Amino acid sequence: MTITRDEWGIAHVVGRTDAHAVFGMIYAQAEDDFNRIERNYLVSLGRLAEAEGETAIWQDLRQRLFIDPEVLRRLYASSPAWLRKLMEAWADGLNYYLATHPEVRPRVITRFEPWMALSFSEGSIGGDIERVSLTQLRAFYDNSPFMLTDAEPAAPFREPSGSNGIAIAPSHTQNGRALLLINPHTSFYFRSELHMTSGEGLNAYGATTWGQFFVYQGFNENVGWMHTSAPVDNIDEFTETIVTGADGSRFYRYGDELRPVTTKTVTLSYRSADGGQAQRSFTTFATHHGPIVREASGRWIACALMNKPVEALQQSFLRTKARDYAHYIEVASLKANSSNSTLFADSKGNIAFLLPQFMPIRDDRLNYLQPVDGSSPATDWQGLHSLESIPQAVNPQNGWAFNTNNWPWTSAGADSPNAADYPPYFNTGSENERGRHVIELMTGRNDFTPQSLRDVAFDSYLGAFAGLIPQLVAAWDSLPEGNQQKVRLAGPISLLRGWDYRWGADSTATSLAIFWAAGSRATDAQRLASLDAAVDRLTADFGSWQVPWGEINRFQRNDGEIVQTFDDAKPSIPVPFTSGTWGSLATYPGSRRPGTRRFYATSGNTFVAVVEFGPRLRAWAVREGGNSGNPDSPHFTDQAERYASGNLRPVYFYPDDLKGHIERRYKPGK
Repeated sequence: MTITRDEWGIAHVVGRTDAHAVFGMIYAQAEDDFNRIERNYLVSLGRLAEAEGETAIWQDLRQRLFIDPEVLRRLYASSPAWLRKLMEAWADGLNYYLATHPEVRPRVITRFEPWMALSFSEGSIGGDIERVSLTQLRAFYDNSPFMLTDAEPAAPFREPSGSNGIAIAPSHTQNGRALLLINPHTSFYFRSELHMTSGEGLNAYGATTWGQFFVYQGFNENVGWMHTSAPVDNIDEFTETIVTGADGSRFYRYGDELRPVTTKTVTLSYRSADGGQAQRSFTTFATHHGPIVREASGRWIACALMNKPVEALQQSFLRTKARDYAHYIEVASLKANSSNSTLFADSKGNIAFLLPQFMPIRDDRLNYLQPVDGSSPATDWQGLHSLESIPQAVNPQNGWAFNTNNWPWTSAGADSPNAADYPPYFNTGSENERGRHVIELMTGRNDFTPQSLRDVAFDSYLGAFAGLIPQLVAAWDSLPEGNQQKVRLAGPISLLRGWDYRWGADSTATSLAIFWAAGSRATDAQRLASLDAAVDRLTADFGSWQVPWGEINRFQRNDGEIVQTFDDAKPSIPVPFTSGTWGSLATYPGSRRPGTRRFYATSGNTFVAVVEFGPRLRAWAVREGGNSGNPDSPHFTDQAERYASGNLRPVYFYPDDLKGHIERRYKPGK
């Protein structure tokens, strides 16, 4: 197989078989950022503490409650032959990279084994397991002195509240071809961009999570898929009634019987203060509902969530080879996607909005948002919903479908599914500002082009402020003439009164509004006091309350570390868009970082692509910073200006597209 790097450093991998392509793509990923690959597997295997010390041991224990290496080994051995070949090629590609790059020093994993791929098989950035509280897990399993607090350590890769997907039917496009917007909002640099093809029908392009061998959000010649984090309830807690026998053995009540509590010893290694390795062992407990993860009011709580690594890995890979909607749904029948809604489009003109396919059937008279009584068989999951019974919008008459992590009930305008027809656990969310923004931009149009869809993705209107600023202005208007605060705030109010509620790098109103909105706004007095505080803070930090937003909100990439370090004295570029909280579809939730006055973001818009399906696919894309994690690479920040301006570059999908744009063509290790 061969790897061709285009002028942006993006790898186009061509292999004789799917396994050849997997070998090449994971080798190319390792070239771009081996550190992120290894860290993802330290997390997924429950081995992070081996690199980062005892503070990470609770994250490792949480992982090992659900992921058992011995179980994964057995699942690997019993996997379909075609999948084992891909896992073997994946391990071979990483090990060959390490063998040919002796200067690369892994922190922990010096050799990858095929079964390890099953530990990280569903590509969402924040897995379901992260809903299990680490503080409460520690309070239950820690024998050392420990005080439980309400403070939960921040999950480093929790999916930020973002991501936009839009699918448009041919009936609503100028060229009569389906369009798809792919716009995930994730932690920065969590995914790479690449293209993998094979002689066995694989031809997928898009965003791949570091260390996984499938395109997570992307497209092939006929099908495109965009995942957004879904506000559904498919992770449940069960309150267990524990009975202890005279010999100390533990049972739990289930109906009229007592069942033995499953116990297992989990031994974890961690990096000690002297740089060596130490160990801690834990006796863990589980019922048929799942592992015990905490205690509440003296009762043990078991957690049930999707744990189908083989099916998840199959679904994640096979959908990249789907030929049309029918084939995509055939793959989805594996029901191993638990956390993501999907926006879909294909070259036959089909579009769809789909909820996650893993959805347990439950008694909808019970509130599964709270722990339910595990001793009652009536609370058990009763299998999984059929795909047909899950809310969806397939080829809606209105000609478009979307999701912004909002509820499904507006996903296709008037043709959306009706909440009254479904159990409440199909949605735990609501409408959001980005959702209202999309609906306004999509309604009543049937002339979309790739460019106008790109313009939707970067539309600058901030709907939240259209509701908030008039309240502030009215509060100022109500002040008596001559009032000192009224005089003092006359200039700022005049600026905001005339604002069109659109962000821009040159917009001083955007700066003032963002700083004002950081304060309290429940009463008129609070609204005005927050404006005073915003004026003071802007003046103190930047010398004036009239500061262009682009002077404050900046993109900077100084190093290849997973946790970025920011420095106002180092080069940065302006970013005109804002947090999605205010309705911006392009999101950049910037804030002060340690030692800075300027705002920098560590999440938000990442891989953005507009795809047009037809006899010949066309696509445009951009990603945050650049595709390489090496600060010495020309592709470390070569897309930063395009990213900040929304200037998407052409995707080189076909071999003839690549002509004239090739930086290097080579075989791994050569």
